[in-house]
Amino acid sequence: MHDPGFHIRPEGLNIISLTALATLVFALLGWAWAALMGLVVFALALNFFRDPERVIPDDADVAVAPADGRVVLVQVMNDPFTGEEKTAVCIFMNVFNVHVNRLPVSGTVRAIKYYPGRFFNASLDKASRNNERCALDIVDQEARSWTVVQIAGFLARRIVCLAEKGDVLSRGQRFGLIKLGSRVDLYLPRDYKSVINTGEKTIAGQTIIARKKPADMS
Repeated sequence: MHDPGFHIRPEGLNIISLTALATLVFALLGWAWAALMGLVVFALALNFFRDPERVIPDDADVAVAPADGRVVLVQVMNDPFTGEEKTAVCIFMNVFNVHVNRLPVSGTVRAIKYYPGRFFNASLDKASRNNERCALDIVDQEARSWTVVQIAGFLARRIVCLAEKGDVLSRGQRFGLIKLGSRVDLYLPRDYKSVINTGEKTIAGQTIIARKKPADMS
């Protein structure tokens, strides 16, 4: 798996370079307003493709957020791989959030499935069923199955999945990103429960969003 650890994602270097060049050209031509707008777009591109380091919790039996953003839904949904009903935590990323996605738990990528689809607003319930998306089936060290789904949104038209089938990844490790506003859903195993509520903000790889249930609750 390609994981360069850049502070600026390499996937955004072409956009950043083009906006920087356009801004310079506008400035040299004396087009003040165009140069100013170019500078604003350049700053937004830098902000969008930033890739800050994160402090990954070392707590046992927890799952961390796969994305920066706001929790828009915590409810029982059908797992896209098995159809089994599981609790899903859905995190919406707006254009100002970091868009690098991180693994919620340590495990092995057992399968990756791409679904072509529409580009509804990613904060809507139907986005998890109808939008373009990429699902990863992760098996942890205790053979539990975790499903992480990258969902394209109204503006996001490209899902980048850096992981490959068979990769062994650590909790908090980068596995992909989605360009512009989008969403990531995490389906929990039955013996884990969500510890976050709708409306709360998350930091990918850092915010604990699920914990293992006590033995008498599993």
